[in-house]
Amino acid sequence: MARKYQTVLVTGASSGMGKDYVLRLLKEGMTVYAAARSVDKMADLAEAGAIVLAMDISKEADILAAVDKIKAGHGGVDVLINNAGFGKYGPVEETPIDAARYQFEVNLFGLARLTQLLVPAMREQGKGLILNVSSMGGQIYTPLGAWYHATKHAVEAWSDCLRLEVASFGIDVVILQPGIIKTGFIDGLAQNFDGDDNGPYGQMIANSNNATHKAYQRGTGSPVSLVSDTVVRVIRADRPKTRYVVGESARPLMVLHRVLPTRWYDALILRAVR
Repeated sequence: MARKYQTVLVTGASSGMGKDYVLRLLKEGMTVYAAARSVDKMADLAEAGAIVLAMDISKEADILAAVDKIKAGHGGVDVLINNAGFGKYGPVEETPIDAARYQFEVNLFGLARLTQLLVPAMREQGKGLILNVSSMGGQIYTPLGAWYHATKHAVEAWSDCLRLEVASFGIDVVILQPGIIKTGFIDGLAQNFDGDDNGPYGQMIANSNNATHKAYQRGTGSPVSLVSDTVVRVIRADRPKTRYVVGESARPLMVLHRVLPTRWYDALILRAVR
């Protein structure tokens, strides 16, 4: 790997894509900080050479403590991979607003606060890379996913604005847009779903859950390694693109959303939940 960047922080590193990024970047010879709430789930990362940090991205004290440890150890990081996040699903009418606020706290505000604290060191050294993990859901939309999509659309707009602000300091801001990836995301949905199965949206909920589970039972989804390969490519690039689309269904659905009239796209998406 080119040595433009050497030190990286990965959030949401206890499972899925985040864990795979850490292991891959360690193999590339980078110094990797791995942050997540569950330190015990990162024992393998520590054994592989990562510097493990306990951090709940929704808690200011945790973010400050993690940044202090990074500054004490290396002064800052060259690369920040904002990967932590989860999906909150359910009908808008039936999702508690406090649950929606927490979705934003994790997927947007925690990411933003961590970035605020790590940008100064990047600015002072005249280089840096901020890679924000969005989703194809940051460009498209589906029923029952209003709050999740809202956070990812917000992450993309926020990232675009940040890119303009820090470009003159040699800092790149890149958005990663994964599609369907073989991770624990589907299990997380079951734990983060609001809605009354017997209520007015009951049939839509049942059809949506059935369609999702059938898709995963068929083995659909791209391997996590495909996303990690993309992350390495971004870090190696002298001038990375502003967005990278990777994984099953991402590009086709995003293209359809872009070219189809809105009502046509709506009809296409609704077919899966009726």
